[in-house]
Amino acid sequence: MEKRRKQVLAASFLAGAFAVTAGFAVQGHARAAQYRRMLDNTYQHAFTELATAAGELDVALRKVTYATSPELFSALCAQAYSKALAAQSALGELPYGNVELEQTAAFLAKTGDYAMALARDAYGETACTEAHRETLRGLAGAASTLSGALQSLLAELDAGTIRPEDVETVQARLSNATESGELPAGSAFQTVEADFPEVPALIYDGPFSDHLSGRTPKMLEGLPQVSEAEARRAAAAFLGLREDIFTLSAQGEGQLPTWGFSALVNGGELYVEVTRQGGQVLQVLSSRPVGEASLSAQEGRQRAAEFLSERGYQDMDPSYSIRQDGILTVHFASRQDGVYCYPDLVKVGVALDTGDVVSFESEGYLMNHGDRTLPAPAVSEAEAAAQVDGSLTVLAHQLALIPTGGEYEVLCHEFKCQNASGGHVLVYVDAADGRQERILLLQEDENGTLVI
Repeated sequence: MEKRRKQVLAASFLAGAFAVTAGFAVQGHARAAQYRRMLDNTYQHAFTELATAAGELDVALRKVTYATSPELFSALCAQAYSKALAAQSALGELPYGNVELEQTAAFLAKTGDYAMALARDAYGETACTEAHRETLRGLAGAASTLSGALQSLLAELDAGTIRPEDVETVQARLSNATESGELPAGSAFQTVEADFPEVPALIYDGPFSDHLSGRTPKMLEGLPQVSEAEARRAAAAFLGLREDIFTLSAQGEGQLPTWGFSALVNGGELYVEVTRQGGQVLQVLSSRPVGEASLSAQEGRQRAAEFLSERGYQDMDPSYSIRQDGILTVHFASRQDGVYCYPDLVKVGVALDTGDVVSFESEGYLMNHGDRTLPAPAVSEAEAAAQVDGSLTVLAHQLALIPTGGEYEVLCHEFKCQNASGGHVLVYVDAADGRQERILLLQEDENGTLVI
């Protein structure tokens, strides 16, 4: 009898345990289904936002082709920019992003930047030209085709014919695409890419201008190509290390083709890129752990300046710096005839535990530095200062050459100002015509300065 009772109790416990386990399983399945619905709703909302913004971009681009006054032309270009920005934001919420929908992402980025460049220039009446109108008509046609494709897909989503895919599935397909070098197939959203219309070439003063793709770095003009061995030697000499510790790990292409080398130094991996033309060090990155700081920020800036001077970078002045994870990154640019040349940017990262340089970047310098013929300012400092808002107090002034985003540079009066709350503002006034060219805000804390 006692044995029978134990068997019944054991069976009861097992049944209870099974029931509890089954209950957890059902609950877990229900919760997973709920999360799946939430995820699908999020993606569907993002896709709806993308389709809506693409449609509004189409409308704005079509409108701007008919604008004849600079004021309206500028306003509509700014509107087109905002719609392109909204579409980019919605695209970023989808599980596909800029890899699978590469053409869509590129179109939105280029169109938005082009529209904003025209909006900034319209009041000078140089943007409202037939050539730009023709380009805008081409962009409007592409936007109309994109909008139609997205609206068609949206209708299928609403009808339940298709649904956004699981993040895991997308990630797996994108991983396979990376390995094979081909875009994945089978996604309903890929029809947008497959049928993407031809986009007109963009020629303007901006980073996506087609005429910049073949631009030659000024510092490398006329210099010979270097072999892998010569590049390895340059990397070792630049960092004062033995040549034999570096191994070839990459070969970069594009506007600045490079040899990439890796080495194990001080408990971390060191990566160095050297340009194939000229053998100039383009980038240095170190993954070594950084210990407790023993140098001040001022000592770090001094070490960075010495590093540049020892490697032949002359007349370089620091601007701003930022401290993060024990590394002080200092921005330098060249100074010519008293003018601070912002396009000639070099970044140097100093580990504050030992003073070693653990990062370096010279792309801005290699692309832009050279002997310039700088014009004398047509607008005096006093005349330029009159363009600074009355609520700001001017603290300092210098002449500065600033980039426009494309290939051009503008000589400006730079005024460092303080606002009523104690924050700092940079105001740039064109030294040729006295108009405000740019305004930047400085975010300053104990870790350094961020310019926005």
